[in-house]
Amino acid sequence: MDTQNSPGTLYIVATPVGNLEDITFRAVKILKQVDLIAAEDTRHSKKLLSHYDIRTKLVSCHEHNEINKTPQLITHLKNGLNIALISDAGTPSISDPGYNLVTAVAREMLPIIPIPGCSAAIAGLSVSGLPTDSFLFLGFLPKKQQKQKQALEAITNQSATLIFYESPRRIKALIDNMRNILGDRKACLAREITKLHEEYIRGNLSDILKTLEEKEIIKGECSLFVQGQLEQKTIDEEQLEEIIISRLATTDLGTSDLARQISKEFKVSKKQVYDTILKSNQSDS
Repeated sequence: MDTQNSPGTLYIVATPVGNLEDITFRAVKILKQVDLIAAEDTRHSKKLLSHYDIRTKLVSCHEHNEINKTPQLITHLKNGLNIALISDAGTPSISDPGYNLVTAVAREMLPIIPIPGCSAAIAGLSVSGLPTDSFLFLGFLPKKQQKQKQALEAITNQSATLIFYESPRRIKALIDNMRNILGDRKACLAREITKLHEEYIRGNLSDILKTLEEKEIIKGECSLFVQGQLEQKTIDEEQLEEIIISRLATTDLGTSDLARQISKEFKVSKKQVYDTILKSNQSDS
């Protein structure tokens, strides 16, 4: 090979999200043929590579060293070496390391080829029972309460199916926040996709939360699919009062936050909602 005139290729290789058999023939072939595999966690990836008798040299490329490793990997590509990038599970750079490397390699005008395969977002969406013609992948939302609230408020009127990732220890808090901000929408929680204890919980957000509350422990990364905002019909004052009475009985939100939520959800002025809440509170006292 004339390495001076033929730079190497960076292959973005999707790997199984759980079941080791969920990998394409092409992915195995590429992983065997490249000169180097850049892996999120080399110890984790050795299990997959050993299963398919792949003996290609491994180097680490994770969120903490990706920026520092990128120049070295680009040098290898310029010298004609072919590199495969893999993450612990699924498709690299999709809520996983890889974005910085891909961006830098693209800036250098070097070849980048995807080797398609598993993605928890797409796999879960396909069985969620929610609309698939339009969807918005949002990955992991901010952990801090206020920033998460702002992120959810920003997508209240989004009509596409919403896709989120979350850890098992924070999933109940996320669903509770969604129920308060987005309303009690239809949803599907996918847990341990393709693994032994694979589970799909469908229903309204409140139904899913109730099911999780009954579990002693929640294990496995979670993918949550939430119905987008449905087209709202104009509501009259009587309907608004009924909605407010129902929400007051099931939420801990303050008057201002509740007014903001209902205003966005039903396209009614916040002042009108606020005044109606006050009126309802006075009539109950």
